[in-house]
Amino acid sequence: MTLASARELMRAAASAGTGIGAFNVIHLETAEALVAASERANLPVILQISQNCADYHGGLEPIGWATLAIARRASTPVAVHLDHAERPELVDEAIALGFGSVMFDGGRLDYEQNVELTADVASRARAAGVYIEAELGEIGGKDGAHAPGVRTDPDEARAFVEATGVDSLAVAVGSSHAMLDRSASLDIDLIGRLKSALRGIGRTGCDIPLVLHGSSGVADDVIVQAVRAGMTKINVSTHLNGFFTRATRETLAADENLVDSRKYFSRAREAVADEAARMLRLFALESA
Repeated sequence: MTLASARELMRAAASAGTGIGAFNVIHLETAEALVAASERANLPVILQISQNCADYHGGLEPIGWATLAIARRASTPVAVHLDHAERPELVDEAIALGFGSVMFDGGRLDYEQNVELTADVASRARAAGVYIEAELGEIGGKDGAHAPGVRTDPDEARAFVEATGVDSLAVAVGSSHAMLDRSASLDIDLIGRLKSALRGIGRTGCDIPLVLHGSSGVADDVIVQAVRAGMTKINVSTHLNGFFTRATRETLAADENLVDSRKYFSRAREAVADEAARMLRLFALESA
């Protein structure tokens, strides 16, 4: 199967009132696990590569090419997305590599700077036919706004989208990055108001989908409430990383003589695939 269009996947989920999982790739094994999850659940998935991940691998190209290759071999719709790019040149590189969607993160900037730079990056993405996500403010856990009490203002969100022309928007509604427990409390009423504020203002008169970052710290039932209130793209990384790490630890603890990393990574890959498949069904409201 060819790569799926992130634009079409997002539009379909938003139209159906369901969520779509966007899971972060850390290395080859997680990319393989996430595609396996999509195939087990028979649901689409978005594979995300963050700026931090690209830097870890010495650049976007090695992990980007590998992830694109794995996605192309999937039997289910799989899109590849650049996550949290703070460097505009990284967005340009992702577009050149063939990523179908990108996120430019100007959340550390003040509002006016965020608008100016996001609009410039968005214009280049649109020219290439690439779907673009942005963030208004900064999701908690990354040293700035969107720490637990900060919220995105619906009127400001509408003005930001109109000024930048982005296709989807990550908003602050109570989640926080890198949480190890699932205790975050989301403002469900605010999600509904944000959804209403962004209705019908897309480039073709469509609604602007909302994106929930920091979803690892949100319990299943709260995520379901968020999807029903209007969230479309649900980003998860830390939660799945925990499954990979715990499975690796358990396998190594059971056999002190084990040195072949393929043997312990295989179990870790399976653990991630199982949990990611469960989450895809949850976000699609199939098991809610």
